[in-house]
Amino acid sequence: MGVGASKGRKATGPVGINEVVVQGRVSSPGQERTLPSGDAVLALRVVVPRGDPPRTKTSATVDVIDVSCWSAPTRKRAKELAEGDIVLVSGALRRRFFRVGAGVQSRYEVEARTVRRVAGSRAAAP
Repeated sequence: MGVGASKGRKATGPVGINEVVVQGRVSSPGQERTLPSGDAVLALRVVVPRGDPPRTKTSATVDVIDVSCWSAPTRKRAKELAEGDIVLVSGALRRRFFRVGAGVQSRYEVEARTVRRVAGSRAAAP
């Protein structure tokens, strides 16, 4: 059932929400490529520190988030980013499938709607 729905009633609000906001450090310059379809995409990685203390000595203290920039404006902004820049990305979580050898694998990534440098050596005014 959707949000706001109960048995026998229609949902009054959105059935689902897929909004992601990530702020973190760019791990390396984005990689742009052209797909066989002719579409261009720029991929980058954002390192986000975890807010909670590690559960164990070997627990990760950061998450590395894959970000894909499909629109011309987001690709342009992402191309201007340098390693170490702090960036704010908003978008939606997507699951991408791809072939590896004879099998298929998948990966989750944030499909960027907006990309904005927050701080860095070449930080732009907001």
